[in-house]
Amino acid sequence: MKNIKAVIFDMDGVIIDSEPIYFQIQKKVFDKLGFYVSDEEYNTFIGLGVRTMWERLKSFRILSQSIEELIKLNNKMILDFFKEYQEIQTIPYFRKFLNSVLKEGMKVAVASSTSKATIKVILEKLNLLKPFDVIISGEEVKNGKPAPDIFLETARRLKLPSESCIVIEDSANGVIAAKNAKMKCIGFSNPNSGSQNLSKADRVIKCFSEINISDLKLL
Repeated sequence: MKNIKAVIFDMDGVIIDSEPIYFQIQKKVFDKLGFYVSDEEYNTFIGLGVRTMWERLKSFRILSQSIEELIKLNNKMILDFFKEYQEIQTIPYFRKFLNSVLKEGMKVAVASSTSKATIKVILEKLNLLKPFDVIISGEEVKNGKPAPDIFLETARRLKLPSESCIVIEDSANGVIAAKNAKMKCIGFSNPNSGSQNLSKADRVIKCFSEINISDLKLL
């Protein structure tokens, strides 16, 4: 893939090691609504859009709230937490890898299932708002991951064909979404993202120090 023009990053579990934090917040949301979700069940939600998650939960739990009300509550509790949270750090070697991509002249984007407001708060705290050409949330597309919508829309905003984009994802849902978008995908094996099947990825890494620009062009 020598004509690579852009790298698209998922945020949670790729840029920041946030899945354990999210699970604690989500537990509070679930508790507030009066039901329990096991670790195993929650792992199947990682990478999904928040709408898809609540559609699944509402399909086999008795919840009086509408999907829109559940999404609004969920996003507010997450946003409120990250506004106050001061310990956000990037995944090791992420900044070094990002800088090498930028130095090569490639475009970079964030495509995350998280709400746009939360994405911006997190990236601003990390001083990472400016480098990205496109920042897109799952709430901006019709279908969440594993549907390809978010990556196809990212490519459209980047003004690039899907085939010239590489996605870096830590979840099975995200990898499937990338492949459904006809993009190459690097699976980021993050132990804090639960037991994720990344076998459909073109390559799997455990650390950003394992890849460089030459590796991307060989995919």
